[in-house]
Parts: sequence; structure tokens; C-alpha cells
Amino acid sequence: MTSDEVLNLFRSSGALLEGHFKLSSGLHSGGYLQCALVLQHPAHAGKLGQALGAQLRALGATKVLSPALGGLIIGHEVGRELGLPAIFAERVDGKLTLRRGFSLNAADRVVVIEDVVTTGGSTRETMDVATAADVIRREIRKPNVPSRKAVIFGDLSVRTEDKEVNFL
Repeated sequence: MTSDEVLNLFRSSGALLEGHFKLSSGLHSGGYLQCALVLQHPAHAGKLGQALGAQLRALGATKVLSPALGGLIIGHEVGRELGLPAIFAERVDGKLTLRRGFSLNAADRVVVIEDVVTTGGSTRETMDVATAADVIRREIRKPNVPSRKAVIFGDLSVRTEDKEVNFL
């Protein structure tokens, strides 16, 4: 799936927003891609999950881990494509943790899936959940995710006041 095809899904879903936005990271942006508006459509979510899963298949993951809430749907769709359990971490007293009977162990190979990466904070925190379960990291480099590595699907981005924000 090309960046143009991904962008067309956002446009057709009314998810390509323009104006002034304050992102959850505190950054400001003149544009925003509201992933939830695309992912609310199961067919769109499925296409995006298939395309992202195809890029990640060679990693040999055993589980997909996403932060709630934003990464949950796309994480589930990537799990479906890879035939893997898709679990999520959620906040308890301000800290991401596994609940609801979800677990990881040292034998797991985890791929972390997030819908939007701005500063990389929640992505790093989700990776830390895996590390706390003794999962060994094998990471893929992406320069704009500080001190960690990632695959950015479609390489869609908008400018913020001082950096680019990557979506899917």
C-alpha cells in the first residue's frame, strides 16, 4: 500500500484535518490525521493492518503489543494479518501495564504497534512494558523516534512547530 493510497483512505474517511491542533505531546500542528476516523471502518483498518503486517512478517514476532487506546485497533488488525495474539497495555495510576490476563515472557518476540508517533513517549513506554517482562528487544531504526527504533507505515507526516509527526 502506497503513501498515496493510505492518504486517500484518510481523505475519504474525513480524517485529514487542517487548522490549528495541540497534540497530546503538547506540540502544535497545522494538520492532523485522525486515525480513529479511518480505523472505525473495518475494511480500512483491515487494509492498513494487512499492509503493515506484511512489512513486519519477517521479524518472526509471537505477539503484537499496543498501547490503549490509540494503538488498539491497528494492533488488532496487524495481529490478525500475522495470525498472532494482539494484546494491549493500559494506564493504571499513570503507568502503562498489562492487565486483563495479558502476559508476556522472555520467549516472546513482540512487535509494538502504535497509530500515531509524535515524541515517541507512549511507544517507548509500551516497549518498556515488554522489557519488564524480560522480552529481549530487536528493534528497527527510524531516526525521528528518539532513542528507540520503529517501522513507520506509509511515511505520512505533518509538520509541527518543531518536528514531524508520523502516522501509522
